[in-house]
Amino acid sequence: MGNELRNIVDRCKAGFPCGIVSCCTADELVIEACLQQALRLNDTVLIEATANQVNQFGGYTGKRPADFRDFVFRIADTVGFPGERLILGGDHLGPLVWQSEPEAAAMEKAEELVREFALAGFTKIHLDTSMRLGDDDRSLPLSDEDIARRGARLYRVCEEAFKQLASGNPDSKRPVYIIGSEVPIPGGAQEVEETVEVTDPLALERTLTAYSGVFASEGLADAFDNIIGVVVQPGVEFGDADVFCYNRCRARALTAAAKKLPGIVLEGHSTDYQSAAALREMVEDGIAILKVGPALTFGLRESLFALSYIENELVPEKRRARFVETLEDVMLKNPGNWSRHYHGNERQLLLKRRFSFSDRCRYYFALPEIKACIEKLFSNLDSEDIPMSLLRQFMPMQYYKVRDGVLPLKARELAKDGVTEMLEDYNYATHRHYILRRY
Repeated sequence: MGNELRNIVDRCKAGFPCGIVSCCTADELVIEACLQQALRLNDTVLIEATANQVNQFGGYTGKRPADFRDFVFRIADTVGFPGERLILGGDHLGPLVWQSEPEAAAMEKAEELVREFALAGFTKIHLDTSMRLGDDDRSLPLSDEDIARRGARLYRVCEEAFKQLASGNPDSKRPVYIIGSEVPIPGGAQEVEETVEVTDPLALERTLTAYSGVFASEGLADAFDNIIGVVVQPGVEFGDADVFCYNRCRARALTAAAKKLPGIVLEGHSTDYQSAAALREMVEDGIAILKVGPALTFGLRESLFALSYIENELVPEKRRARFVETLEDVMLKNPGNWSRHYHGNERQLLLKRRFSFSDRCRYYFALPEIKACIEKLFSNLDSEDIPMSLLRQFMPMQYYKVRDGVLPLKARELAKDGVTEMLEDYNYATHRHYILRRY
């Protein structure tokens, strides 16, 4: 199904705007919601894992690429989603996780990282070598040539790994590649900014020129046959409580330049929390791959909080799962995934842990105590008759769907619908005749 991405590029270049949402998540409930939504639309799903989430050492999910592949396909089997309509991608693959190490060590680990992703059958690979490494001069920006040289090195490893994979499985789909990185580290901005600078078209040109030169010098001149996209910054970003919205006028020079590129579209990161109209404008302007991550788990977290508030009204205190309180306790006992990202006084930190758009609480959802708490919450509510009036009070969007018979009054389905609501805006953006349903 890797060819579906090529088809999208071909249609865009033929003047028919289209796109695909890239769901960058490792959360089981979120993936389940994404697949079920696509099943209703007879659609293709692109699920991506970052180098932070999944790598040869397990990442923060504890999964290597083959483990993540099996995890996603198991969920697909559970919901009845056809595997041939599922695309797996690797995001920010490169020395990101090891950037404090010298180039020799960091790139050796990056090579093993991309090799495992390619051998596991991932068919969309973002080669990201944009970060300085331990022995790079910190006083100088990393040159386009160094970025391209390191990227070409990883491209070669991926291609060799694919040949190895295809030798044992001739039906394996050839991966396509994304290059470039004009965005902050995965997960959104860490500090409040006044504005977000749009990628200069000259910077885009320099990136492609550098890669073209390096590929040619290393005997990889045909690499651009497999490179379908470039990551740029179209002026969208989010932080703890702020969202920088897409402004097509500010991005016009960039998108106009990109439309002239043969066989290449733009990939936009950090599109989380953009409006449906803005996302559609991005697709119309040639930003055909819309990456979303924290917004999906934010939608799930919203629903879980709402279900917890319903539980407080229905379930005796001694039997409650106390999801909101349990999540807070676990985050305080294990601050590593939020303490460097959230700043302020105690009240501000509390609000950020619970409600930040950056959604650092997503790093805790796979922990055994949180998973057990969620299952207890679902069990408690499913043992009760949730009054429709109470559902409307805390989950008004889901109330309408339950009322109209399109959503079961089951806690797990109510939780996943928070993700579905986030995906609605992307459906509108990537499907030309999609009618956005908002009650």
